[in-house]
Amino acid sequence: MRLMRLSFCGLLLLAAAAFAQQMPDGPGKAETEKMCKGCHEIARSISPRQDRIGWGQTLAKMTAFGMKSTEQEHELVLNYLSKSFPAEDVQKVNINTALGIEIESGLTLLRSQAKAVIDWREKNGPFKSLDDLKKVPGIAPEKWDGKKDRISFQ
Repeated sequence: MRLMRLSFCGLLLLAAAAFAQQMPDGPGKAETEKMCKGCHEIARSISPRQDRIGWGQTLAKMTAFGMKSTEQEHELVLNYLSKSFPAEDVQKVNINTALGIEIESGLTLLRSQAKAVIDWREKNGPFKSLDDLKKVPGIAPEKWDGKKDRISFQ
């Protein structure tokens, strides 16, 4: 299997098709709409399900790409996204059959890390346990502990 090479926006677009939904009301909704509408359709912005760290990384990327916000807006949006679109709502990723983009978005990994997972899997066969995943080069073994509830081996 090859890791698909897509831009970050391409990743969000694919995830939007799978996860798009209406934005629930709550503190930070208006700020999220305002900040994200400048570059994306709202469905693209809210489609990935991530933990707070993942949403923080996404906001940092968007800020690096030119998104403007105050510290207060940033915190409101981070809280809103973390509460409204948490990683717990994501279906588990079957680490033995998932495509690179599914590993990347479903487990909030970098593209290079998702590729490392696929490369290891192609070379060594299916993962049997979390201990196998901890052998993948380029990913700190302890990183998998926080993702174990989102991983399936079947």
